[in-house]
Amino acid sequence: MGTFYESMGEYKEQLQKGAIQKAYRGLMDYIMDLRTYFEKKYPDHYVSGSIYFGYMDMTYFSFIPKSLKERNLKVAIVFIHETFRFEAWLAGINKQVQIKYWNLFKESEWDKYQLVSSPKGSDSILEHVLVGDPDFSELDTLTNQIESETLKFIKEVENFLSDQ
Repeated sequence: MGTFYESMGEYKEQLQKGAIQKAYRGLMDYIMDLRTYFEKKYPDHYVSGSIYFGYMDMTYFSFIPKSLKERNLKVAIVFIHETFRFEAWLAGINKQVQIKYWNLFKESEWDKYQLVSSPKGSDSILEHVLVGDPDFSELDTLTNQIESETLKFIKEVENFLSDQ
């Protein structure tokens, strides 16, 4: 990757072209619209009031149905910049909750979704790719894909937890 100095030269060059700013602004606008869509369509779920914009590593907001909130769990809808995909992450509201549920999933050997290798140092318990190669030319279709996969993920996690 080179030194910080070299990276800053590349960064400056890319910014001067102008596409990075336009793409980043468009992506952030889309994620803000996506958050608003979930908030309006699912008023009985909690949607975080803010978006974590990150350091061009990940950008996300929380979407939490009552059934998960009661267990101190949340779902984050995440855009991973490096892999350029949308994911849903199941997470705890704090590290103790995260470890508790990570152990529950680990001991059950439930393998419907990817369990993170360790709860220590991780922001999630389970991860699921919602859209692996998003098509930003059809935003309504993309939103529908994200919504559908998120609801499926939540439903299957809820079913697993209710059986425990």
